Amino acid sequence: MQPSRNVTEAQPLLPYLFAQWPEVKRTKVKQWLKFGAVVVNGKPITRHDHELCAGDAVSIQPVKAPPPTPDLPEGMSVLHEDADIVVIHKPVNLLTIATEKEQLRTAYNAMTLYVRDRARTGMARIWVVHRLDRETSGVLLFAKTEEAKEMLQAEWQSFEKRYLALVEGKPPANQGTLKAHIDESQPHRVFTHPSGSAMTREAITHYRVLRQGMGRTLLELTLETGRRHQIRVQLAEAGCPIVGDEKYGAKSDPVRRVALHAAKLKILHPRTGKEMIFESPLPKELLKLMPSEV
Repeated sequence: MQPSRNVTEAQPLLPYLFAQWPEVKRTKVKQWLKFGAVVVNGKPITRHDHELCAGDAVSIQPVKAPPPTPDLPEGMSVLHEDADIVVIHKPVNLLTIATEKEQLRTAYNAMTLYVRDRARTGMARIWVVHRLDRETSGVLLFAKTEEAKEMLQAEWQSFEKRYLALVEGKPPANQGTLKAHIDESQPHRVFTHPSGSAMTREAITHYRVLRQGMGRTLLELTLETGRRHQIRVQLAEAGCPIVGDEKYGAKSDPVRRVALHAAKLKILHPRTGKEMIFESPLPKELLKLMPSEV
């Protein structure tokens, strides 16, 4: 531990540290605080706005290496994090939340461990805002407070959700809107019906062709509603099932996955109201299936 320095007048801690250790980079000074290296009157302090009093003794002790961050599942990465939200790229073949058969290996559990490690407390948690199917990769948003979760879900229908899908064949036109009444009462598969009933909810998906060739079409899809398996069942109903989606009639599965990817999410931040856009590029295994230009 370095010799202590005595404070001559009341002031916030961080400006005092900058002034007393001008030869040290500011980012390193902030790391001192973050990892408890700043000691005031014999007690480690981590708050940058801690108020010093005249006569306080301030010293710096060796910084302890932080514990390693828990490993994220293979293919998962953090796209954005702040005090209210955390946004990730979810890899394929990973559940958003637990099921009866799979309780532990989920995006929710992985991110709960991640935020607890970052907060250095076992009390930190996250809230589920929306879900992606196990078979779908891409942008997935969690809230870090219950208030943020409620605000995001209240406005969810107005946010922009865009997907990319490689399909077998092609839709009837280069752009259009798919509408259907979807029955979600079965746990593993949904069904469309020509007209609505008490058992169905309307699903609306807008699409446009981006590329076409080799018997496949790359579609950009924008959700107006958010029903379970909505894109998958509607594209199958239109005669162009998603590549790899054998559950909904696909005849090919060249990369052993459903070729559906959540590429873009545009929201208003739940606290600041600022527009935020999060994007995830098409995974490399899907890139090699790309058709030629239209």
